[in-house]
Amino acid sequence: MRLTKFTDLALRVTMRLAVVDDTEVPTSREVADSVAAPYTHVAKVVSRLQHLGVLEARRGRGGGLELTGRGRAASVGWLVRELEGAGDVVGCEDPSAPCPLRGACRLRTALREAQEAFFRVLDPLTVQDLVGTPARPVLVRLLTSPPV
Repeated sequence: MRLTKFTDLALRVTMRLAVVDDTEVPTSREVADSVAAPYTHVAKVVSRLQHLGVLEARRGRGGGLELTGRGRAASVGWLVRELEGAGDVVGCEDPSAPCPLRGACRLRTALREAQEAFFRVLDPLTVQDLVGTPARPVLVRLLTSPPV
């Protein structure tokens, strides 16, 4: 299974915010710079993560992004499921070109089971687990020296 770029970016933004200390409240632009992503993409990710309750975004002077308690404790499996959506790995149900095997296909069932196994491996991991060593020092370094 391959994650979308949107989900990958959302995980990177979440991990970046998980190592912020209490004195820093980075903006979307600062987060975008630190994870080497376009600001417009990060803004869309921030909107979705805010909708999920993973982060809070405040506008204006003194505004910025903060991971919520729910965001810190969120299961990575839950987060990926929410970001990827509930769909089949393959497009068996495409109305414009339905698969002629869909009524008797064993592959579709096997792929669904494989997808669920993928999520089950991610379920026990939390965002906090992702930002421990060896990732933490790298993430903290991103706070002070964004990649070029």
